[in-house]
Order: sequence, then C-alpha cells, then structure tokens
Amino acid sequence: GIDINFNNITYTVLDLSGNLITIGVIPFKGLERALHLKKLSEELQKRYPNSWRFLKWVRGVRGRWLSKAKNILMDSAHRSSKKLVDIAREYRALIVFEDLDRLKENSNNSYKLSWEKPLWCYKRIQMFTEYKAMVYGIKAVYVNPFKTSRKSPNGKKLKFINYRYAELGGVVTSRDVIASWNIALRGLKKLKRMRGSRVLLSPDSPRNEAMKTRAKRGNPEARKIYPQIFTVN
Repeated sequence: GIDINFNNITYTVLDLSGNLITIGVIPFKGLERALHLKKLSEELQKRYPNSWRFLKWVRGVRGRWLSKAKNILMDSAHRSSKKLVDIAREYRALIVFEDLDRLKENSNNSYKLSWEKPLWCYKRIQMFTEYKAMVYGIKAVYVNPFKTSRKSPNGKKLKFINYRYAELGGVVTSRDVIASWNIALRGLKKLKRMRGSRVLLSPDSPRNEAMKTRAKRGNPEARKIYPQIFTVN
C-alpha cells in the first residue's frame, strides 16, 4: 500500500493472506525546495505589484525560479517512482494507490494546503510509477481513500495522539503507516476479486472503473498473479 504525502512516501507490503511483510518510508524533499522557490517568486512580485510584468529582469528572475522548482519536482518524482517500482519488483507486488482526484474538493478551504497543492506532484509520481511498472508487467490499481488513516488495519485499538502520530495496539506509529496499511488491505480485496478473471488492470483506465480488457503483451510476467501486494499513497 502506498501513501504519498508532502514530505514522504510511506509504503506497506502484505502477502495474500493479509500478513504484514514490511513497512518503509521514502523521503520526498523536492516539494519543500520547490515551495521555497515559489515563495521567493511571490515575494519578488509583491515588491513590484504593478510593474513586475514590464520589468525584464524581474520576469527573468521569477521565470528561472519557477522553472527550477518545476525541474526539482520532476526529478524528485522520477527518483521516487523508480524506488517504488524497485520495491514492487523485489516483492513481485501489485501496486495500490489512493484515488486522490477529489483532493482539491476536500481541502476545507485551507490556505496553506491550497498553496502547496499545485506543486504537490502526487499525480506525476503515480503516473511515472505506473509507466515504469508497466514495463515490467506490474499492475497498478486505485482504491477509495476514505478514512485510510483513521481505521485500525489489524483490529487492534487505535488511539490518535495528534495529527501525525497514533497508538496502534500499544505501539506508537505514524498515521502515514496506518494509511498505507489500509490502502494495502483494500488493494488486497480488489486483487482477490480479480483472481480467476482474464481482465487486466490498466493505468489508463478511469478511476471509477479501474479495470478494462487489454490485449495480451509479450511479457509473460504480466500474466502472473503476484503473491504479494504493494500499495502506494
């Protein structure tokens, strides 16, 4: 299960019985650097609110900062997606993402969240991961993100400490871990419904369908049922 956040990507790997195999965190520092460059460009605009469009040097500096921010995000997304695919290959795992298409509608009008979101490249990470995984015949699915960080994944008592941490069965962990674990479980349920079917998952299929028929490819790995499940948020 994969949970993509502003500063990290948390993943959980389960077997077909739902037993926990491993949990890990991939740092994601690109967004913080990109947000800093965006803030600099906005502060420069505020210094020349009415004339910045007509000042060549201001446009040039602002453009360089924004271009650098974009390149940082692209590079970070490629690096992160490669790591995710490497993990999926290691465990021969199905990749499971949260369907976050409606994230903007659920931001509760938070200024900070709405300011960061345009630079949050979770869609790029998902797209790059799907593309790289498809080369190796690894499938990707999307699941409902509703309450993934608020539900106990193993039936033990879940007590929230703050917005970042929770106590699960007497063990303190992050809510990102809880979310990725639940995402993996939902992906496992979807995988079990797929077993015995000749329908292959497609990264290009609509989120509300998640499946469509595809022509067989030459890679025999693409026709295997993966014994592990890997989720991405």
